[in-house]
Amino acid sequence: MKDQFQSGPLHGKVNNKEERFSSSGFILAAIGSAVGLGNMWKFPYITGQYGGAAFFMLFVICLLLVGLPVLLAELTVGRGGRGNASTSLIRLSGRKLWGGFGFITILGAFVILSFYAVVAGWTLHYAMLSFTGKLFEHKDYALLFSNFNASWMPVFWQFIVMLLTGFVIIRGVSAGIEKFNKILIPGLVILLLVLCVRALSLEGAGEGVAFFLKPDFSKLSAESALVALGHAFFSLSLGMGAIMTYGAYVDKRQSLGLATLAIGIGDLAYAFLAGLIIFPTTFVYGLEASQGPGLVFVALPAAFSAMPLGAIFGGLFFVLLAFAALTSMISLLEVPVAFVREAFGWSRKFSVVLLTLLCFLVGLPSALSLGDKAPWLTFGGKSFFDWMDFVCSNIVLPLGGLVVTLFVGYAWKGAAEEAGLSTWWLRLWMFMLRYVAPILVLLVFLYSSGILTF
Repeated sequence: MKDQFQSGPLHGKVNNKEERFSSSGFILAAIGSAVGLGNMWKFPYITGQYGGAAFFMLFVICLLLVGLPVLLAELTVGRGGRGNASTSLIRLSGRKLWGGFGFITILGAFVILSFYAVVAGWTLHYAMLSFTGKLFEHKDYALLFSNFNASWMPVFWQFIVMLLTGFVIIRGVSAGIEKFNKILIPGLVILLLVLCVRALSLEGAGEGVAFFLKPDFSKLSAESALVALGHAFFSLSLGMGAIMTYGAYVDKRQSLGLATLAIGIGDLAYAFLAGLIIFPTTFVYGLEASQGPGLVFVALPAAFSAMPLGAIFGGLFFVLLAFAALTSMISLLEVPVAFVREAFGWSRKFSVVLLTLLCFLVGLPSALSLGDKAPWLTFGGKSFFDWMDFVCSNIVLPLGGLVVTLFVGYAWKGAAEEAGLSTWWLRLWMFMLRYVAPILVLLVFLYSSGILTF
C-alpha cells in the first residue's frame, strides 16, 4: 500500500511509525491540547462574571459557529501541507507570505508555553501542599499565594514542568505524545468525575448548579457575547499552530470531520464538568465565582479546607489541573520543535533539549515578575507575565486564527478535497469560513486588544 506520508514534514522523517498518530491517539492528543488550564482556571470565573448559564449557552453556540469550523480548517491545512505551521501554508499556496503568517503562530506557541509553564508549576506545587496537608495549615490563602510568588519556588516548579514536557516530546509522536495522552486523558476524565460527584454531593450544591445551568438572559450583553466567542476560540488551542502541527501527523484515512466533532465534544464536556465542580463548591462555601484568576489558588483552597477529606479532594483537584496543563504544554512545545527540525534538519533530541532550555529561560521573567524579586519587570501597570498573556491572547492568537480562516476560505483551492466532507457540510463549512468566522474573529480581536469597547 502506498505510504500516506510521502510528502511528510521534517525531511520525510514522518514516514517512520514513530512520527505518526493512530486514529484514537490523534483524537486524544488533540483533546489534550484543547483541554488545558483555560477551561478549569479561566472558564469558571469568566462564566461567573458574564452571566452564568446564559454565558455557558453562548459559549456552546460560539463553539459551533466559529470554533469547530476553524478547528477543521487547521487540521485540514496540517494534513494537506504535511509540514509545520509555516511550511504547510507555503506548500499549499506556493507563496512565502503565508509562511510568514504561519511563523507568527509558531512564535506565539513558544511564548505562550514560556508563561504557561509558570502557571502549570503552580498547580504541581499546590497539589503537593494539599496532599501533605500543609496547604490547610494557613488561613490567609491570598497571603500564601503572594508569599509563594515572592519566593524562588515558582522558578523551580517551572523548570520541573518544562522537564516533564521535554521528556515526553523527545520520545516522539507515537511513543511520546500519543502514549502520554492515552494515559493522562483517561486519568483526567476519572478525576473530573470523582470531583464532580464530590461537589454535587455537598449540601446546598443545587444553588451552584442552578447558577450554571439555569439561564438568565437579562444578564447577557454584547461584551459577554464577545468574551464567550473569544473563549470558545481559545479553548480549542486555535491560532497557535498546535492543531496544524498535530494534523501533519494524521493518516489520510482519518476522517477530519469526525475528529473535529470528537475534539469539540471533548472540550465542551471538560468545560461542563469543570462548571459542575467549581460552581457548587463556591456557592456552598460562600465564595465569589466571579472574583478572577485567584478563584483557583486563593478561594478554592478555603473551600477544600472546610470540606470533609478536603486535603485529598484538594490534592486531586490540583493534580487534575496539572494533567490538563501538561497535555497542552506538550502540544505547544511540539510546534516549534517541528519547525526547527524541518528548517534546520536537526534531530528530535537536539531540537527538544535546545527549545526546552530556551523556553525555560524565556519564561524566567514571567515567573519572577509576579513577586517582589524583580520590580523592574512590572511596567505600564502590568507585570511581564501579564504582558505576555495580553499580547499572545489578544493579538497573536486572533491573528493566527484569522489567517487560517482566510487561507482555507479563499486562498487554498484544495481544502474541500482534503477535508473530505459531504456536499452539504462542505457548503456550510465554506460559508462559515468565508462570511461568518472572519467577521466574528475580527470582532474578538478588536475587543480583546482594546480597540472596541462597550
